[in-house]
Amino acid sequence: MKSVFVLVVLSTALVVGPAMAQQPAAPAPATPAAPAAAQAPAPPRPFPEGAKIAYVDLNQVASQSREGQAAGQRIKEMQAKIQADLDGRQKALQTAQQKLEQGGALLSETARGQQAKEIERMQVELQRATQDANQNVGEFTQELQLEFQQKLLPVIARVAAAKSLHFIFSIADSGVVYVDPGLNVTADVVAALDAAAPAQPASK
Repeated sequence: MKSVFVLVVLSTALVVGPAMAQQPAAPAPATPAAPAAAQAPAPPRPFPEGAKIAYVDLNQVASQSREGQAAGQRIKEMQAKIQADLDGRQKALQTAQQKLEQGGALLSETARGQQAKEIERMQVELQRATQDANQNVGEFTQELQLEFQQKLLPVIARVAAAKSLHFIFSIADSGVVYVDPGLNVTADVVAALDAAAPAQPASK
């Protein structure tokens, strides 16, 4: 149950979105600028002495840790590669359709029929490629989630042991309506996860 729970929570942080479901983003509504004092983050609350329960925001762990960011980048790179292939297929299909529309009157009935069949074949292949792309991205994302989970769970256990905690729950799905902010060990988990990760080579 613990493993499934972690996967469900991390899915919203690691999954960038289906490669084939890109939609133009709606413009964000204009909002008045907040006063400078209101934008300053509140200092973190100290961890309550003797506390045996804490919480962690797994979405923040996935989005802020080096491991989570690297996984998200790998998904984005895969999506970009797939999208480029599908864009090429779509462009070729549109070109064939325009050619038939513009020059169809000059073609024989047999030639028009052959070109129409070719367009239909291209449409079917594009649809199949789109379905395969979504499946491949989903499977790759699940694989990365499993890898992330295998690295994350021991780290959470070490944080719990270091703070002598009996229980760490996820704030995202706990259903708790109030919790002392000092019990948040998300930063501890991110720091421990980054410390356990191998050093990344410097980008050229």
